[in-house]
Amino acid sequence: MQYIWQHRLYKSADMVTNDGRRVRVLDPGLLNRDAGPDFFNAKVEIDGQLWVGNVEMHVRASDWRRHHHDRDTAYDSVILHVVDKDDAPVYRTGGERIPQLVLQVSPLFLQQLNSLMNAPTSLPCSATLSQLPLLKVTEWLERMAMERLQNKAERTLELLDSFAGSWEDVCYVTLSRNLGFGVNNDAFERLARRTPLRLLRKHSDSLLQLEAFLLGQAGLLDSSRATGDPYVDRLTAEYAFLANKFSLQPLERDNWKLFRLRPQNFPYRRIAMLAHFILGGFRLMEDILEADGEKQLRALFQVTLTGFWATHYTLDGKPARPTPALGNASIDIVLINTVATLLYAHGSATANERECDRAIKLLESLRPEKNRIIAEFETAGIACDNAFTSQAMIELKRNYCEARKCIYCKFGHHLLSQAATTN
Repeated sequence: MQYIWQHRLYKSADMVTNDGRRVRVLDPGLLNRDAGPDFFNAKVEIDGQLWVGNVEMHVRASDWRRHHHDRDTAYDSVILHVVDKDDAPVYRTGGERIPQLVLQVSPLFLQQLNSLMNAPTSLPCSATLSQLPLLKVTEWLERMAMERLQNKAERTLELLDSFAGSWEDVCYVTLSRNLGFGVNNDAFERLARRTPLRLLRKHSDSLLQLEAFLLGQAGLLDSSRATGDPYVDRLTAEYAFLANKFSLQPLERDNWKLFRLRPQNFPYRRIAMLAHFILGGFRLMEDILEADGEKQLRALFQVTLTGFWATHYTLDGKPARPTPALGNASIDIVLINTVATLLYAHGSATANERECDRAIKLLESLRPEKNRIIAEFETAGIACDNAFTSQAMIELKRNYCEARKCIYCKFGHHLLSQAATTN
């Protein structure tokens, strides 16, 4: 009802109070999201007389007394009570009767709203998306992309507070999380938080110790059995020494999901890659800020693993053909979720618009993600040409479509407005 009133989606020709006086809304007022009347400073003509004040809304008029508004002077400024069911008169604390209006809405509006709320698909307006004006689609997707980027930046700045302003620590945890590529994100973040960067830096001159630290803390080294591989046995022994020295507590092995993963997506090599970044000292955030363009940023993640991990996907598997630590598609994902987020967050924190623009331009230059959400929008007729748009689609789907917040979405609002104004 607030939405209908705010956006004037009622049948204005039928606006009459319950005692027969004609109502004309000049200004619906400002929506109040806190305690008190629903709309402030509305301007309403009742039988030609101008009233300026607040508007209160209820599904049933009797809710006025049920909510004790008849005894609350904060509601004495209400000039119009708008309801769906007129089942009682309402009065101010002084006994004056308040004009009351039953909100009249087009049946088509209610049908459209019901259709969106109860659509059998996870994309409620998929059947009509291709009919929307291109400008409206473009504007809303740009808004969604920025909303997603800003939300990510806010979470990053919360992380920055927890690390006392250390951007390298934030970068370490953010990169670690995103090396999980969705399936193991939470496990990688837990690993990073349980194995702080300050501790790893003390051993940054030894790749063996870094890998032992991280794989051991991940709960992926089994000290109860010998593998027969000298390097794995050295890792296990090294972690046992480090765990005793620093009183380390590893994650449970069942934190990690391996089912239906391709070998190159197993966490072992991702962890070995993380060790590579810490070798010689972790300065990835500095490198990201200094990089000039997508090519240099991409080069930061074109890592070649050496030794045991050059030919292994697990600790006890057979040697395999050497492959890059991250393929081009995986690097794209890291650039989208790690680099663009960090650039935008750092730019926001330092009021550096250039860095914020770099984040946006990076997303616009990258190929779009390929997943079920993007496929749904493309099937519905909305093209996706870059990562800026694919991020917008993910934001829209997760925070609006799946939550059925159609009245807050410009696509849904367009459909509802059309239905409300159709006779």
